[in-house]
Amino acid sequence: MSFLPKFFEKRIAVAAAVLSFCAFSHAEVKLDVHKEVLPNGLTVLLHPNKQAPTVSCRLFYVTGSVHEVPGKSGLAHILEHELFKGTNKVGVTDSVADAAFMVREDSLQALIRPAKLAGDSATVKKLTAEHDSLLNEQRKLFVKDELWGAYQSVGGTGLNAFTTDLMTAYIVTLPKDKIELFMWLESDRMQNAVLREFYSERDVVREERRMRYDDKPTGRFFETLNSLIYEAFPYRVPTIGWPSDIMNLTREMADEHYRKYYKPRNAILVLAGDLDTTSTMEMVKKYFGKIPAGEAFPPLTIRDPEQVGEKRFKQVRADAPNLYVLVFKTPEVGDSSLYALDIAEGVLNGRSGRLYKRLVEQEKLAVSVSAGNSPNKYVSEFSVRVSMRLDADADKVEKIVWEELEKLKNEPVSEHDFQKVKNHAYAGLVRSFTDMENVATMLAWYEMFGDYHIFLRWADMLDKVTADDVQKVAKQTFVREKSVSGLLLKSDKQTSAKK
Repeated sequence: MSFLPKFFEKRIAVAAAVLSFCAFSHAEVKLDVHKEVLPNGLTVLLHPNKQAPTVSCRLFYVTGSVHEVPGKSGLAHILEHELFKGTNKVGVTDSVADAAFMVREDSLQALIRPAKLAGDSATVKKLTAEHDSLLNEQRKLFVKDELWGAYQSVGGTGLNAFTTDLMTAYIVTLPKDKIELFMWLESDRMQNAVLREFYSERDVVREERRMRYDDKPTGRFFETLNSLIYEAFPYRVPTIGWPSDIMNLTREMADEHYRKYYKPRNAILVLAGDLDTTSTMEMVKKYFGKIPAGEAFPPLTIRDPEQVGEKRFKQVRADAPNLYVLVFKTPEVGDSSLYALDIAEGVLNGRSGRLYKRLVEQEKLAVSVSAGNSPNKYVSEFSVRVSMRLDADADKVEKIVWEELEKLKNEPVSEHDFQKVKNHAYAGLVRSFTDMENVATMLAWYEMFGDYHIFLRWADMLDKVTADDVQKVAKQTFVREKSVSGLLLKSDKQTSAKK
């Protein structure tokens, strides 16, 4: 199934028994979901399902890199880390002494910053040593990983967190009689988080960026390609942050962002599994109902201007794989054209897809190839990615990709291929409805997009797509003047690729 956020292309799910369609008669998925919005703005989605005595819990804060202002990129991501440090009740033995340490440490950091700007390395070294000495004393008060340990001690699994350009998620699956622990810990974290070890954690994030982006062959390539796809829209900003921004983030910045926005009006709480809707809602209201709403983000009004021409980018480095990537911007999630692009993806994609047959099997130019329709809020993407052989002619690879896109524009998809793609998609959907972790995640994700019903209507909307629809959307989408392409090549490779 392709009509999913990029992040979840390999994490789909929900129970075949709840589907109201069969192989050739498809309709909207009938999923029992209770939705309620509390007076403070917290959106709650509950899906009761007794297939296992567990409940998958998701808390999405709808704040990500799209909400960050210049100079503060990476703020949401570092807060994801910091919210595991505990609260004034969790993760510490003496919250009063802990607070006193942080006042002194913040004061030292306020002196370190201007010394850095002035190039006064001796002062920076002296003050940093003093700060680190205080931090080592403060750590004697910490109860390391107490929040993680609390979940694990009652049988919690799948404990994780992640940040994207749109949101930050905290996730765990618990035995059905332990979900009150989730309510207590997460409502406490929503109100009382303490951003301990901020500056040492900032160094951890900077090192994470170095490993995932700066030193990784594909890291800076995709980061640069992304900045070409989006000229003004903040999807161009990496969620992890730019290096200079990361090292200039302060605990005060992060704490202000948390106090304003990590609150009910910007949060989506989803529980899926063996639960009673009435008693669970009473529990939600008990723990979250009295938390102040928090502030709304200013409307995100910025949009990219119309692309004025084809964009091409080439990077060469010794340790690089040979990659060709082609990207087109498409409308935001919910737009009807995206369902036709799902069919286009299915025709191109997979081992039986046209691109694999041409580039891997027939021409022996690639080792793998994929096409992806990736709906997103505000603006989406359709992309083709080719992992080329070392001796492949990049020009020939690009020519074949465009030939297959032109076929979609000029030749109707055969009934056989059309039904094969649809049946494959429906089968994937049926299989996917068996995992409550993914049910919870997808409900939260699409509610963040604007309405969880978009996910449930997917099968019905896909069934309505015609061959004419695919051709029409292909002509609108696969236009050279609206394309962005990137080549990542080994430095010792001779290529005749266009510049």
